[in-house]
This record gives sequence, structure tokens and C-alpha cells, in this order.
Amino acid sequence: MGSATRESFERAEAELAAASGVTLTTGEQLLMAGRAINGSSQLRSVLADPSVDAAEKSALIGTIFRALEPTASKLLHGLTDSRWSNSTQMLDSIEEIGIRALARSSGDDGTIESELFAFARAVESDPELELALGSKLGDPAPRVALVDRLMKGRISEASLVLVRYIVQNQRGRRIGELISHVAGVVAQDAGAIVVTVTAASTPTDAQLERLRSLLTTRYGRTPRFNLSVDPELVGGLRVQVGDEMIDGSIANRLADLRLRLAG
Repeated sequence: MGSATRESFERAEAELAAASGVTLTTGEQLLMAGRAINGSSQLRSVLADPSVDAAEKSALIGTIFRALEPTASKLLHGLTDSRWSNSTQMLDSIEEIGIRALARSSGDDGTIESELFAFARAVESDPELELALGSKLGDPAPRVALVDRLMKGRISEASLVLVRYIVQNQRGRRIGELISHVAGVVAQDAGAIVVTVTAASTPTDAQLERLRSLLTTRYGRTPRFNLSVDPELVGGLRVQVGDEMIDGSIANRLADLRLRLAG
């Protein structure tokens, strides 16, 4: 991300932090606006073009998105008035500010990440469901209807809004990848970090507390765990934080031992 783009995003973050009355609707409407902009190559091109006058962009946003509530409208105007290197960075920023607004409206207590990862596990365990929800073609309305049938009333409203968004607006990303990205943004907004823990059997609370303490010391942020079970690990844990993998599983140690013996 270039310096101008970074400054634009930091300004958007500051505007979100200073905004009063940020609600679930604020985040939902920002995500909806991002989807609409992404769906129109002409609109996307105009809003990301630094040579287009800011007043012209503002008038365009005011006309197309006049139904937005005041806070969402102010944030969207600020985002589209800023300078971006390309339309992808603009869309990424609208998406992230929308996700952060949803997280803040719901309390940023870890519930959203837990519910998103539970949804991801359910999708990954059912190939037919993954195919139905992961399709990038055709009308997204049936995918949203399927999400509502499966999840409405079972997860928080903020999580439901995000899952609906995920199945409608993948922008070339796999559904699991997008869920992880969204959960990461929510955690980051709360000053936390998503940690994926894979174990041969479900870790005990005591094990997780020890791991939480170690990771908090190492990364300076409180971990929010995405837990999965893989009996093939035999024992131990495999821990992933962003791009960093810490593999303490017995299976990995055995593989290392076999390599050494073979050498």
C-alpha cells in the first residue's frame, strides 16, 4: 500500500473512530454501497480516478446513495473523496470500514469471530453447501436466502449481515479465505488477533489459557481462537498466526525424525 493510500485509509479509520451513532445499519449500508460500486465498472472507475473533481464524486455519491443514513453517508463520502492507487484499494477500504463499523456496533467481544468460524467449519464439512454458497456466478439472492434459512436466529445480527455479505461479494476470493479475512478485520478492530489452532483433540480450557498467555506476550495482542480438530496430528498443537505457522504437533515431529533417519 502506497503512502497516499495508507494516509487515505488512516483518515477513514479516524473518521470512523470520531463518528457518533455508528450502528449495525451503518456497517451494513457501507458494505451494500461497496457491493454496488463493485458491480458498476463505470462508477468504480470514476470514483477511483484521482483526476475527477472531489465535488463531482460527492454529488455522484449523494445522488446514487441518497438513502444512506447520515453516518454511513459521511463515511462513504470521505472514502470516495480520498486518493487511491486503484479501484481495488478503494473497494477494500470501503469493505474494511464497513466491517469495522459492524464490529463496533456489536461490542467487539469475540462473538462475531466465533460465529464466523463455526459457519466456516459447517461449510467446509459439507461439499454441496460449499458449492452452493461459494458460487461466484448468477444471482446472489438464492445464496442469501440459503444463509437466512440456515443461520437466522442462530447467530448474532452482525454476524448474519457479514455472512450475507460474504456469499454475495467474494470478488474472486474463496469463501473460506474471505471468512478468515473478515474475522481478522473484526479482531484487529478490537486490538486482538485471530489465531487458528489445530489439535488432535479439543484442547482443554487450561491449555488454551496457557497458549493465550504465551501468544499475548509474543504478539502484544489478545488472541481469539479459531479451533479445529485433526486426529492425524496425533498430539500437540499446530498454531497459525497470519502467515506464521508454529507446528508443535507429534505428526510433524515424527515427520522430521523420519527425514533425519532417511538422511
